[in-house]
Amino acid sequence: MKLGLINSAWSQAGRETTWGIQKTKEIGFDTIDIQVDPLSIDIRERKLIKDECDRLDLPIVSLCCVAVGLIDFNESVQRFSLERVKAHLDLVYEFEAENLLLVIGEYIWNQEVIPPEEQWDTGVKNCRLLAEYADSLGIKIALELEPFKLSLVNDVDTMVRFIDDVGHPAFAANIDVSHLCLSHVAPEQLQRLAGKATHVHISDCDGKVHGDLPPGRGVVDFPPYLQEIKQLGIDGAISIELEYAPNPDEIEAWVTEAYTQTAKLMREAGLRD
Repeated sequence: MKLGLINSAWSQAGRETTWGIQKTKEIGFDTIDIQVDPLSIDIRERKLIKDECDRLDLPIVSLCCVAVGLIDFNESVQRFSLERVKAHLDLVYEFEAENLLLVIGEYIWNQEVIPPEEQWDTGVKNCRLLAEYADSLGIKIALELEPFKLSLVNDVDTMVRFIDDVGHPAFAANIDVSHLCLSHVAPEQLQRLAGKATHVHISDCDGKVHGDLPPGRGVVDFPPYLQEIKQLGIDGAISIELEYAPNPDEIEAWVTEAYTQTAKLMREAGLRD
């Protein structure tokens, strides 16, 4: 598998797009994931991202999209969210990437006002429409597992159920190792995602709170997860996801540390030469 980086690591530290792309290549990453909203950038920024990645031979594998409005109870919000996610899918196609990483959000009002089954069904319906659109572009949607109590998809059980309910080959799972640890998902449970997973995120955490740290800074036992991921035979990338660096002025060292530790883990697991 390839080793990638989600470029939000750089933007969170206030560094410009081009600088972050160049540093990603310079550190040694094989690929890059882009977190950007197509409704918030113009054609010049879109072209800048693609041209710079092409110039550096740094393929874009995935784009990230948080679209909690897909399960909103207002139909107008759902319609807007569908069109916004379709704009993301168009950008995936434009960037010649492989998938859209999709976050669909949480149950509202503590599941006490709107029946949770209704929100679930709304999410399934809208994700099926998006999967059909993604398939028409020859790309996939990778659904994120969020490690929060009220997230629609917060463990392997709900991930498998949601994917099966959507029932479309263009709709698959993203495996996030840190989130699995926080959700107390045992590594061997990943085999239930055989044929259902298309992308991987990796980071560390303290085992209690969402953190996205460089591997080695937290408590995640990575080798068992990576061995299970290897058995899944995913033909794609493992992308490092980092949250805000404790010292933004040292962001390059923060990302380099994450790269070095992850590359070592992948090499030992036989996932990367």
